[in-house]
Amino acid sequence: MLENSTKQKLREGHAVYGTFFRYAAPSLAEFVAMQGWDFLLFDAEHGTLEPRDMADLARACELHEVTPLARVTTNSAPVILRFLDAGAHGVQVPWVNTAAAAEQVVVSSKYQPRGSRGLAGSRQGGWGNTESLADFTARANRETLVVIHIETAEAAAAVEEYTSIDGIDVLFIGPTDLSHSLGHPANPGHPDVQEVMKRVAEVVVASDKTLGIFAGSRAAATDWYDRGARYFATGLEGLIKQGSQAYLRPARD
Repeated sequence: MLENSTKQKLREGHAVYGTFFRYAAPSLAEFVAMQGWDFLLFDAEHGTLEPRDMADLARACELHEVTPLARVTTNSAPVILRFLDAGAHGVQVPWVNTAAAAEQVVVSSKYQPRGSRGLAGSRQGGWGNTESLADFTARANRETLVVIHIETAEAAAAVEEYTSIDGIDVLFIGPTDLSHSLGHPANPGHPDVQEVMKRVAEVVVASDKTLGIFAGSRAAATDWYDRGARYFATGLEGLIKQGSQAYLRPARD
């Protein structure tokens, strides 16, 4: 397991930028990694990626010192284990609606003494060839990035409790799912949703956790940076759409 450059940048107070990636296509992942992202977020929740895809996707990132992260399908210890063992340098976990569930994410992601992640020789630890398992467990506990989604009304109401949990690095607002949970589907600009997002942001920024946010545009990223966010994720498809339209519309006009 290489050092987690994204986690180090966050420790130093820098902003980090990444994009969701849904495709089991290592060459495409390598090309995207070469564009300057801090991390690629391999999306198993809204994509078809499996743990078996993670190893080659992680290798594609590591060639260019980009952090491979996995948005897992669910808050399940075996699922988290398999994505990490295959090479993810951290996990982003959706639908974490209670402090107890957030604690379970950390326990599933960390080895003793903080967690109970299953221990075996794996790609992430070089199968025991590059360092001892004991050294690997210490390194993994230090370097593994843990990101928790705040995307439901229940999670937003419990955010103060989340900030007290040791081992969580980033609390990530998911505006679209949050709007759905609050009764305004696909309308994150609704005043009710904006008010909840504002409150969550204020709580997280005042804590020792990093505020994360989905930012679909440069303007959104700039706005949320000014509001204290330092972990930004966007969508690859949205970037392709923007670039395609910027090329085609003037050309056809």
